[in-house]
Amino acid sequence: MTTQPDILEHIIGHTAILTLNNPPANTWTADSLQALKNTVLKLNQNKTIYALVITGQGDKFFSAGADLNLFADGDKVNAASMAEHFGEAFEALSAFRGVSIAAINGYAISGGLEVALACDLRIAEAQAKMALPEASVGLSPCAGGTQNLTALVGEGWAKRMILCGELIDATKAEKIGLVEEMVEKGQALNAAVALAAKVAKQSPCSVNVCKPLIQAGRTMARTQALPLERERFIGLFDTEDQTEGVNAFFQKRTPKWKNG
Repeated sequence: MTTQPDILEHIIGHTAILTLNNPPANTWTADSLQALKNTVLKLNQNKTIYALVITGQGDKFFSAGADLNLFADGDKVNAASMAEHFGEAFEALSAFRGVSIAAINGYAISGGLEVALACDLRIAEAQAKMALPEASVGLSPCAGGTQNLTALVGEGWAKRMILCGELIDATKAEKIGLVEEMVEKGQALNAAVALAAKVAKQSPCSVNVCKPLIQAGRTMARTQALPLERERFIGLFDTEDQTEGVNAFFQKRTPKWKNG
């Protein structure tokens, strides 16, 4: 009997759709985290892919994070190994050279929310619920949750969700900036794919320059980031995209990018 992979991959145009496929709750395992990392690294090499969308199989769970049974025996070596797998996978996702979008189609809990936080953008269905409840079982987020959540929603809401264990719905998530858009049930994937299609209209070279500059604001002083912004702007004049983009504008036609 052939088993389905933990992550299903489907290509539509310039967008890769990755579906978390570990029912019933799409929980993470060492194998699925390694699969995510390897898939992102592979997509980085495919210059025809400009965006990726992550969603969950089914209509109840985006992902419930890691199965707590993995940590029930208190084995620190196992915990360290899983934390490393989480870190490598989600940091690879954050560093994806294109635009990543989470289509949150249900519960996004612990590592399930953290993978969404590692994406560039998030779209949540109206019934979705989100939480980082690790402290309620004597643990803490280990896959970027404390850092990425704070960067998105500020210290106050990060503390409410992590220190107070608040479970929030999609309406609240949109209000506080945890997700950029809320859609009706069953529409997150369609909305994410439509948004991803817009990325293909942008110069891949420009996206590759702009995304790291935006993310640099989390760790780099403005006195360093602003000169770097100017440096990267000038560097684009060495690309074919710059010439093509400007000429296409004046010729009133759609630019033909060189696939980054």
